Amino acid sequence: MARPLVAIVGRPNVGKSHLFNRLVGKRLSIVEDTPGVTRDRLYAESDWNGRSFDLVDTGGIEPTTDDEILLFMREQAEIAIAAADVVVLVTDIHVGVTAADQEVAQMLLRANKPVVLAVNKMDSVGDVNPAIYEFYSLGLGDPIPVSAVHGHGTGDLLDACVAHFPPPEVEEEPDDTIKVAIIGKPNVGKSSLVNLILGEKRVIVSDVAGTTRDAVDSTLENEHGKYLFIDTAGLRKKSKVHDRVEHFSVLRAKMAIERANVCLIMIDAREGITEQDTKVAGLAHEAGKASIILVNKWDLVEKETGTMEKMRKRIMGDLAFMSYAPILFISALSGQRVERIFKLINFVYEQSCMRISTGNLNSILADATMRVQPPTDRGRRLKIYYMTQTGVCPPNFVVFVNSAELFHFSYQRYLENQIRAVFGLEGTPIRMVIRQKGDQ
Repeated sequence: MARPLVAIVGRPNVGKSHLFNRLVGKRLSIVEDTPGVTRDRLYAESDWNGRSFDLVDTGGIEPTTDDEILLFMREQAEIAIAAADVVVLVTDIHVGVTAADQEVAQMLLRANKPVVLAVNKMDSVGDVNPAIYEFYSLGLGDPIPVSAVHGHGTGDLLDACVAHFPPPEVEEEPDDTIKVAIIGKPNVGKSSLVNLILGEKRVIVSDVAGTTRDAVDSTLENEHGKYLFIDTAGLRKKSKVHDRVEHFSVLRAKMAIERANVCLIMIDAREGITEQDTKVAGLAHEAGKASIILVNKWDLVEKETGTMEKMRKRIMGDLAFMSYAPILFISALSGQRVERIFKLINFVYEQSCMRISTGNLNSILADATMRVQPPTDRGRRLKIYYMTQTGVCPPNFVVFVNSAELFHFSYQRYLENQIRAVFGLEGTPIRMVIRQKGDQ
């Protein structure tokens, strides 16, 4: 049985994201005074009184609107409500019960899900504001006064949520889920790919660049394994990061890369590799993540003999520092070659977790130094005593030498290539630490 799911819903700007961050204990959800900042569903794990559960923050629900983004936000909230075990409806004590609150309450009653009514922004301690009694008119039971800013009442709120949870599991299975971050500049098709893979409208898809602002988690289990897909906000050039919300989105994408096991780097086949694509790929490389380069919108490219191979060579030239990453040409719109992604994810993840014995490493080292002598400088020659692996994800190697200064980058790259030639390590960067004799 999966962990219980609690969905936080309500009309825009009542403090849902503040409450989400308070309950999770981290600043995960973007919080701004601008209505509509949270557009997609944002998931996080939390716990209360020994019960673990998932919490989902949703975009504000506008019951009647013609705005495309607001319509998407409502649809996302409805999907979250359908999947939730408990729904928390957040309202605002300062505004009182609005027509929008009443319509959202009716939506929840029709959904036939347990609902906990939270009246937010009750920041004063002491006597309860009598205006809270107005919220009984929503027909959702006792309103719980809370302050997302100060944390007042959140314990009572969580007690009410846990009371609706199904009985706890006897034991949990070990987590063997591969976490996959989908990264790339705006509008390359990241959300479309997630929706295609999951078979549902999981994240907002729009021609408007930047509609995904939060990193959004989606779980999937199929014949290939268990996966957690993280659809991230498109990374823009710094010069184009005008407001604080966009800045937070860039930071969140970096955080998503850090917690991922594998990164899917999406580029637009019509544009090829741009400067921003190089920077996005560099983030995954520097973080040491196993990576796959997905060339999306391949169905929109006019082709002739050798078009794919020419594009592959251009990508390998522009992303020379990621020559280890496999390249797959796909279409998130038509589904072309998308089924191959899962096998590639499993493969590069296994490669990044590979362990090589010290004996095998030093056999390769002896053969490599015999073929190409280590470099010299002013009569001194580099001596490599031995090499050992110290970690995985990515594979980390420590090389013990007589002089770190003599170990030129070119020779380090040569040794890396020799290791890859024998063991593969495809799709994953390699980390080498040079230790000079006598160093601790």
